[in-house]
Amino acid sequence: MSSQSGEQKMQWAIRHMPILSTIADRFEKERPFAGLNVVIALHLEAKTANLAYVMLRGGAHVAITASNPITTQDDVAEALAERGVVVFAKRGETPAEYRDYFSKVLATKPNLLIDDGGDLVNSVHFEHPELLPDILGACEETTTGVIRDRALARRGKLSFPVIGVNEGQCKHLFDNRFGTGQSAWDGILRTTNMNIAGKVAVVAGYGWVGKGVAMRARGLGAQVVVTEIDPVKAVEAHMDGFQVMPMIEAARIGEIFITCTGDTKVITREHFALMRDGAVLCNAGHFDVEVDVQYLQNRDPGHHEVRHNIEEYTYDGKRLYVLGEGRLVNLACADGHPIEIMDLTFALQALSAEYLVKHQASLPKELITVPEAIDEMASRAFLASRGLAIDTLTEEQKAYLDSY
Repeated sequence: MSSQSGEQKMQWAIRHMPILSTIADRFEKERPFAGLNVVIALHLEAKTANLAYVMLRGGAHVAITASNPITTQDDVAEALAERGVVVFAKRGETPAEYRDYFSKVLATKPNLLIDDGGDLVNSVHFEHPELLPDILGACEETTTGVIRDRALARRGKLSFPVIGVNEGQCKHLFDNRFGTGQSAWDGILRTTNMNIAGKVAVVAGYGWVGKGVAMRARGLGAQVVVTEIDPVKAVEAHMDGFQVMPMIEAARIGEIFITCTGDTKVITREHFALMRDGAVLCNAGHFDVEVDVQYLQNRDPGHHEVRHNIEEYTYDGKRLYVLGEGRLVNLACADGHPIEIMDLTFALQALSAEYLVKHQASLPKELITVPEAIDEMASRAFLASRGLAIDTLTEEQKAYLDSY
């Protein structure tokens, strides 16, 4: 691969990112990040590269690393570096290289963090506390990262404000549901080349990600089973027309398993023992802990790759197939979320970063919800980019609503 192919990917993406393009043009004029060091840890592919470049156009010095060892696209990383962003990332990083790259981006002495999964925020708090006085705040992309940042805040250890971009309405309603719903199946389809119609797909977790994955599975013709620990979400899945059962029962009938919980050891040895020959396992959560791949590796040291991104494990005479090492299937095995979805999400990231700079003096050191005005700005821009218009309240209607 070459930087030329990476540049082509970036240009193709930005052509379909009208919201981020508009923000970039304004940032270039106003330079809200002039003199600031921005450090980013995201999945380094074309859409992310365009966000990094937008921050650069806004006046920032930008350094970026990968939030996952196998989701970097090397040609995109090279193209982004040629545009002036400092890049420490490559596909297939070892654990040692992953940690080393984090140390290197943090050595640029960040003032703003754009994080995916909470590793940047946790690194500066526990490994590089000397950096804390200069950090104005952070923006967090994922459910996992929000959980980790909230835990820091709950213990009184969060040293700067963090905007939970994942909690923004435009993020969890659209990115988590429609983005992951489509891109997870994109990864599965590209990697396996299997038919989905008629198969039993087991979706673990019925949050916004699980809802999207289940919805797309049904659209592909699968028989969908949902597993849950939350009784309210289980009722919702049932009312949406899906089968609901414990994983121990689903393990017996499932043919494709997709974890969407953000928790650890959702599918373990007790489930592997019950699975049918040829079961496919993959993960749509942030970390590679939802499917207990480590146990499979230890049990079958002779496991091997039978097709790119598919590892075959032998278990009591059965074959079990793990996609993308149990890491994020939509990025380990495909290109991640659709461009238009990430246009909306990265607009929230860019605008939230700008909000942190503008309001740094008044923001509390806690997890902050995306300001309603930013959600509205991004959603209106999304509608406008597609030539869509909506109604507005009349003065009489506003007065009526205010009268209660």
